[in-house]
Amino acid sequence: MDDMLKEFVVEALDLATNVEEHLLALERNPDDLNTINAVFRSFHTIKGGAGFMNLPAMVSACHLTENLFDALRNGQVAVTPMAIEAALQASGFVADQLEELANGAPPESLPAMPQSLEVILTSAIEGGAAPQAAATNAPPPATPTAATADGLDWHALYLAVVPAGTAVAAPANDAVTAAAPTEQTTAPPAAKTGNWDGVERRTGAAEKSTTAVKEESIRIDAGKLDALLEVAGESVQAANQAAVLLEKLAQFPMEGQAATLMSALAETLNRASRYSTELQRATLSTRMQPVGKLFQRFPRLVRELAKELGKDVDLQIEGAETEVDRVVVDSLYDPLVHMLRNSLDHGIEDNATRAASGKPAKSVILLKAWQEASSVMIEISDDGKGMDAQALRAKALAKGLISDTAAQTQEEMLQLVFLPGFSTKEVANSVSGRGVGMDVVKTAVEKHRGAISIDSRLGVGTRFSIRLPIELSIVPTMLVRSSDAALALPMAVVERVVELPEEFEKVGGAPVLRDQGRPLPVRSLAGALGYELQTERVGIVIAAPQPYILSVGIVEGTADLVIKPMTAMHVDGIAGTARSAEGELVLVVGLSFLLEGSKQTYKSNTVRLAA
Repeated sequence: MDDMLKEFVVEALDLATNVEEHLLALERNPDDLNTINAVFRSFHTIKGGAGFMNLPAMVSACHLTENLFDALRNGQVAVTPMAIEAALQASGFVADQLEELANGAPPESLPAMPQSLEVILTSAIEGGAAPQAAATNAPPPATPTAATADGLDWHALYLAVVPAGTAVAAPANDAVTAAAPTEQTTAPPAAKTGNWDGVERRTGAAEKSTTAVKEESIRIDAGKLDALLEVAGESVQAANQAAVLLEKLAQFPMEGQAATLMSALAETLNRASRYSTELQRATLSTRMQPVGKLFQRFPRLVRELAKELGKDVDLQIEGAETEVDRVVVDSLYDPLVHMLRNSLDHGIEDNATRAASGKPAKSVILLKAWQEASSVMIEISDDGKGMDAQALRAKALAKGLISDTAAQTQEEMLQLVFLPGFSTKEVANSVSGRGVGMDVVKTAVEKHRGAISIDSRLGVGTRFSIRLPIELSIVPTMLVRSSDAALALPMAVVERVVELPEEFEKVGGAPVLRDQGRPLPVRSLAGALGYELQTERVGIVIAAPQPYILSVGIVEGTADLVIKPMTAMHVDGIAGTARSAEGELVLVVGLSFLLEGSKQTYKSNTVRLAA
């Protein structure tokens, strides 16, 4: 894909996504003229670019939709369900074509505009057309002619993109230009019906305004940003190591010129460390994106799935301005789709059941995001029937997915929905029931050092909570040591550090310590990771759904570490590696491992106390 086409696809995809959001808002508030104008402008802009890129099917779809919204904003047509549906189909067609281009399809391979789309758009335009005479005089919509499909008026396209008054006159023998009616260059495109020739005329003022806006930002390849962040992270790491070496060097006596040089070196390293940290933060900020760019893709999805399932659902979005690393935004689409489908199909009752239970006919799904310390929280909740934990366990046992002694608590039973192959649907449909989906969600979340939990009450509803680091590459950690291994715990789940006693209370044979009046189980970090047990006299209170105390040998401090994922091998409980300021290799304990209670490899290990 050439650079001009790539630029068009990126910008047009943003516009197409915004169009869907506006259309769904317009469906709720048909009299909102600002929304109508916004949709008109979006299709108008996409049409102009598509014409310049020689994409006739996209041009035709945009032009007919533009005609529809011109009629809507002029009061000639009312905002009806047919008008909304026609516009949604048009935006879906445009988005599909843009996605194909983004995936490398050549422009000439794109399909033509479907006849069904032309019919519904034309019907929507004519449905509220005021004067019959105007409809009679207007040329009927037509399919693209051979001239439109095989070639465009390139001189007219040239006139469309150069500032007014600077265009060079066309040669006298330009047959295409000579064939074009003179009034076409002055008539507004919205006044025409049928298929458009791809020519968009602009005024000089509008052209200058667009150019001024574009100069405020530039597009940079994401790979270049990732490389820059990698270098920035390594520079911070190098500066930290240099500071440690300088501190050790300062312990030796120095006099005269050596002392002067030592002082200058310390000042230089402090400045280098400060600048490298600022560079790292600035680079990180370029990768941050509001989750709203992701959330705005879901209202239409929920609308269509609800319609397919015969349910009345309102999707509410909160916290769309919350920012998170763009890699997380890009990777969360599929997991959130699976959870929304799960809420729609499994969670939300049918209309008759809701009426019988005294619930409102319209159900609510809430998609919410907010920042919490160094994490981003994303929740999907519904007011549906909730999840029967005992039924989930019985289903998992029947499928042979768990043993008779597994999943004893409410929380553990709810977590069974994340097992591969697990489904409560007896018959698969087009939405769910094939035993895939929720395990994909857990895998995708944990891939980015996140964790997911479930809270559900029968008859009330279900809430899925995702916790993710705001920044993927830099993680605030607490440095600890257990069984002579250097380990780092994400600060997102660390509440505080406590001293462990020589003797513990026992509940069911397991050690328990009272912390702020609540009895918390004590679990060994070394034992959970399968290391040889040694004396552990320091406890760390972990802020998990079920809080507990994690015992370690010593706490060595805190540090922002540059995390490297483990790609060559998998180790239970370990999310990645990092280098400490002293250059020592540190294993970073996984966030999900800690939130789930550090039980994945924990086999009744107890804390070994000092003799």
